[in-house]
Amino acid sequence: MANHIIIGGSKGIGRALAKSLVSQAHTVTVVSRSRPADLEGSNFHHLEGDLEKPGEVVEKILETIPRHGPVNGLAFLQRYRGKGDDWQGELQVSLTATKKIIEALSDKFAPSPNASIVLVGSNAGHFIAKGGPLSYHVAKTGLSTLVRWFAMNLGAKGIRVNGVSPCTILKEESKDFYVNNEKLHSLYKQILPLGRMGNAEEVAQAIEMFLSSKASFITGQEIYVDGGLSLHLHDTLARMVAGV
Repeated sequence: MANHIIIGGSKGIGRALAKSLVSQAHTVTVVSRSRPADLEGSNFHHLEGDLEKPGEVVEKILETIPRHGPVNGLAFLQRYRGKGDDWQGELQVSLTATKKIIEALSDKFAPSPNASIVLVGSNAGHFIAKGGPLSYHVAKTGLSTLVRWFAMNLGAKGIRVNGVSPCTILKEESKDFYVNNEKLHSLYKQILPLGRMGNAEEVAQAIEMFLSSKASFITGQEIYVDGGLSLHLHDTLARMVAGV
């Protein structure tokens, strides 16, 4: 079985990914400030860590390698949730921590094709969410660049690096908000080509594909997991919403 490390897997997509991998008997270590709910078993481990202090997190992760063996999969799903300066915090947590962890673990991976890194961003890395902070958008755009740079520079080591960018999806923590808001939920179903909102488990499945040997010759790529939302020409989308 494989050894997977998930950065930021206490909720949402990260927890869905961890639950799926644990159920398949893989060794899974989640690094987050709080322990994910409903995740147990001898193959599940939690490392409490503050990604605003990436050096300390790196040390904790490196201590697990002798016990759990070479790394097969490394997935990043963290976001800044602190109360300080959002610019400094978001870039530190999303970009600096990601860079430092990848660099520290680059010699700790299993041989190809069983070595993969997945960075989970957002469609906000390519579009602007009105009202959303600049720091969030810059961080998500930066993740796309990290995907391409590390794919090029870690390829010789047999490590694949890819990205997954979801749109707004139904997570356990937010599902009731959308389902109970009939007008908003209906609008999403209208504008999504697949006619429904996606869920955390479906995004996790895309991440799993990149982590697995089924993606053995794919690197430096980023896919949208958005039910086709990004296919819309914006003026066409506006006409659809306006009923014109």
